[in-house]
Amino acid sequence: MTSTWYCALLRGIGPGNPNMRNEKLREVFESLGFTGVTSVLSSGNIVFATDSTDPKTLEDRIRSGLRDELGIAGGTIVRSRAELQDLMDTGSFGDLEHTRETYLTVTFLKEPPDPVPESLPEVADSTVRIVGYDAAARAVLTVSDNTASPPFMTLLERRFGTDITTRTWLTVHRILKRFPEQS
Repeated sequence: MTSTWYCALLRGIGPGNPNMRNEKLREVFESLGFTGVTSVLSSGNIVFATDSTDPKTLEDRIRSGLRDELGIAGGTIVRSRAELQDLMDTGSFGDLEHTRETYLTVTFLKEPPDPVPESLPEVADSTVRIVGYDAAARAVLTVSDNTASPPFMTLLERRFGTDITTRTWLTVHRILKRFPEQS
């Protein structure tokens, strides 16, 4: 059987906590039998390969492993390499650029909204703008004004619940670069 490549997007990882450091996170993934385990940045992005093709089962295994081995109770969202590559290939942000003042972010949802919206209304706070929803990746795409320090995560949690995790568009690029070349 051929392995599938995934990235686990872990919620609530703070590298200041000794149990949340990349080397400890990688050890948990390796103990779960995953191969090719590598971390991306220090914010809970773990790339790995496995024969399993059920992301929900993987999420449950990873969440249990992190809780049992490190006492980490945060959420786990898994996306395949293909899902992340498709998200990148859609050109979701068009001509918008990620800068110090303007952040392009992707919020991955555990479950798709029900019903899946064709478009999302603007967030009431003018410092955050939703630019789209990618149904295949179950991801909300936003632009935020980083100079205004909006309560960004609070806005997202209020709208989509707490079973979410957010990454910058640059981080999604970095994650994709950590996957091995496809043959």
